[in-house]
Amino acid sequence: MKQRFVSEPIRPIVEAIDTSGAPLGEPGVPMRFVWRGTEYVVEELLGKWKDAGPCTSGGGERYVRKHGFHVRTTTGEEMKIYYERQARSTRERKKRWWLYTVSGTDGDK
Repeated sequence: MKQRFVSEPIRPIVEAIDTSGAPLGEPGVPMRFVWRGTEYVVEELLGKWKDAGPCTSGGGERYVRKHGFHVRTTTGEEMKIYYERQARSTRERKKRWWLYTVSGTDGDK
């Protein structure tokens, strides 16, 4: 399957968030979300990752900036979605969940 770079916001369905990672400081994974007007249902969590970056105030600490998840949907797509801990800008403050890549049956949308 060929991966296609997307980098577009998704809208999680709040009622379908898996919060099992909360004790580890992870965001709840949306098991259903909307992208480009279509609702997708997560069938399987295939993997996860974190991106960290240096402290913005000049300290030597590193902080997690993104939590990423590799998922397979019930329609066969494999998608990499991620959560940004800080919004990109005040204008996009509600856009925290993003679709990074998509591959599979609906990947050419």
